Amino acid sequence: MTQGHDDTSDPLPDAARIKRQRRPAVVAHRGASGDRPEHTLAAYELALAQGAEGLECDVRLTRDHQLVCVHDRTIDRTSSGTGVVSEMTLAELREFDFGSWHRFGRPAQVLTLAELITLTLDWSSPARLFIETKHPVRFGGLVEQLLLAELHRFGIASPPSADHSRAAVISFSTAGVWRIRRNAPLLPTVLLGDTARILGGGAATAVGATGIGPSIATLRDHPDAVDRAAAAGRATYCWTVDDHADVLHCARIGVDFVATNFPGRVREWLEPSRRS
Repeated sequence: MTQGHDDTSDPLPDAARIKRQRRPAVVAHRGASGDRPEHTLAAYELALAQGAEGLECDVRLTRDHQLVCVHDRTIDRTSSGTGVVSEMTLAELREFDFGSWHRFGRPAQVLTLAELITLTLDWSSPARLFIETKHPVRFGGLVEQLLLAELHRFGIASPPSADHSRAAVISFSTAGVWRIRRNAPLLPTVLLGDTARILGGGAATAVGATGIGPSIATLRDHPDAVDRAAAAGRATYCWTVDDHADVLHCARIGVDFVATNFPGRVREWLEPSRRS
């Protein structure tokens, strides 16, 4: 249970309830990572082929300041090597296999953010990238600085509006979100977390986040957080939603984005008419 937030007190006034007709957009968490090794081209290609409307990735900086898609601080869990990402160069990381550890995997190199952006922008149907910056890290705020530089290089750092953005930056770090909002005010941002301050909107307001990102466990206990966010003009991004009942719960309470390891089957659950 999230501490400090009473789901039964201060009910949201009917006038503030937001009625949304559209189903949640499906975001592939580290790609279609239930069926392919996470953060590999194969995982993202499968997610796009399955109709994912968003792709989530984690980014870290290498020793030579290259942005790579790796969740953990080390590469021990998801590669054939060992070591800390920030202490290795991109060339050194490319020596290891990041795909064969998975039961459906095959050899794959570490994925750079540039390669993932290229795949996303070149795909036949549009999808939005949800890029998570990890903190604390040895390079501090440099990760947001170089991330914005990369988004500018691809021409997607200054969208005409949040609705038409091809990228969003998400983070558990309030400082990280604030750095993005200060330097790219039109870029959507999501403040991740389950604390009462995030659910209540105080932290999101303080850093200018355009969305909140609670876990599915929290939204089971506090479904009213979605209406509260919408009433304040914020989207809700929920992670990590793999079970049928949770998917339907998110749809029922109006979640905007659901991050899942199984984008294909979640889309089928949300759109029964797609089943053949």
